[in-house]
Amino acid sequence: MSYDTQPKASHFVDGAYLEDNGGDAISVVYPATGAEIAMIHSATDAVVEAALSSAVRTQKEWAKWTGRERGRVLTDAARLLRERNRPMSVLETYDTGKPLQETLVADATSAADALEYFGGLAGGLTGEHVQLGDDWVYTIREPLGVCVGLGAWNYPTQISCWKGAPALACGNAMIFKPSETTPLCALKIAEILLEAGAPPGLFNVVQGLGNVGSSLVRDPRVAKVSLTGSVPTGRRVYAAAADGMKHVTMELGGKSPLLIFEDADLDNAVGGAILANFYSSGQVCSNGTRVFVQKGIKDAFLQRLVERLGNAKIGDPMDETTSFGPLVSQRQMEIVQGYITRGIAEGARLVTGGERLDREGFYLQPTVFSNVTDDMTIATEEIFGPVMAVLDFDNEDEAIKRANATPFGLSAGVFTRDLSRGHRVIGALEAGSCFINSYNDAPVEAPFGGHKMSGVGSENARYALEHYSQPKSVYVRMGDVEAPF
Repeated sequence: MSYDTQPKASHFVDGAYLEDNGGDAISVVYPATGAEIAMIHSATDAVVEAALSSAVRTQKEWAKWTGRERGRVLTDAARLLRERNRPMSVLETYDTGKPLQETLVADATSAADALEYFGGLAGGLTGEHVQLGDDWVYTIREPLGVCVGLGAWNYPTQISCWKGAPALACGNAMIFKPSETTPLCALKIAEILLEAGAPPGLFNVVQGLGNVGSSLVRDPRVAKVSLTGSVPTGRRVYAAAADGMKHVTMELGGKSPLLIFEDADLDNAVGGAILANFYSSGQVCSNGTRVFVQKGIKDAFLQRLVERLGNAKIGDPMDETTSFGPLVSQRQMEIVQGYITRGIAEGARLVTGGERLDREGFYLQPTVFSNVTDDMTIATEEIFGPVMAVLDFDNEDEAIKRANATPFGLSAGVFTRDLSRGHRVIGALEAGSCFINSYNDAPVEAPFGGHKMSGVGSENARYALEHYSQPKSVYVRMGDVEAPF
């Protein structure tokens, strides 16, 4: 083990590590072996109060800093994070089980991108001037106050910065609660931000189960809640936030469609389907797990897909040649196994995979089903594991109609050599983050968020600033006030 997999303490509050053994003990397990690598404690009421009070105090001062001053802190944090990419990637792999080959390029690097991008925007957060004859109105973009970030377990480093960077750029403070399954990486982000010059209390990390998140969401001192998680969790958090009229960003799950037309480049389409289903062992919210393949190339697609999956190297995530790692936990593996069983029982054809590997850890083979119908469980429910459902279709209109027949709308993709068709189909698909001849690209410059049941608001890009600030308008009268009496 390396890079402090055993945390100095469970929480990072007011610029220092904080422990309170009165909270429930939470075991941190390395998914590749099933061994415990750390033990943390859920936040007690005293820890939550310390986080809230320090955040309220510090936010008032941080909001007085100029945008450029705040931006320097974020960009310096990005520099530090890039310098420590390897140890942070190792920690991410211990936290999640994702192969180091992947974490080296997709996790701390993405977090650094967010810090750098929003650090660069912080100095340009301006309002506008509206001339009304001799009178005029000016607007000010103000921070919301204390924001709460609730993280998912699949991208702990990235999510902490996707939420923290725009919040801090706008002058807010953040209290971040990681998933109890992957709690380690956010503590290092808090360390780095403090080292980069963030005042103590600006970015606090508290650990815990759902009750800790609930206490934060319901506290009247919290102005904004940003969740990355499942739709059922989003419903509960959204309702609780609405009770206090709080701002929200909900980045939730999906059952996204990937449409592959007969004229698509076959290898590119297979590569896109692999990225849309098996990257991070399938544990990505935007995954295109309903793969609609036009009938004329279905057999060729499946044959090439099976060949490519044969090249996956399943093994020790710390070996940089490993390209496919374990699921995050025993519980998640059992959930995915249950879906595989249901897929077989409901009549889908198991093309490849479907078995747990006979080794330590939570390893499951990449799994592909064909002959899937729209009403099968594996085609309607989010699995969050390495399970691809292949459905076939005749024509464009049919594919669009079936692709949209879902309550979700996070992502969608299309592979075709006909760019007119590509834009036409994407324009008709009901989803927020879409791809043409690609899948699962998520640069910080592009907004990321879902439609329908897949979320509210957007992360990343300039759009995120709208969700972490609020406008104030000021009417200035230059002449006398006329009143009726």
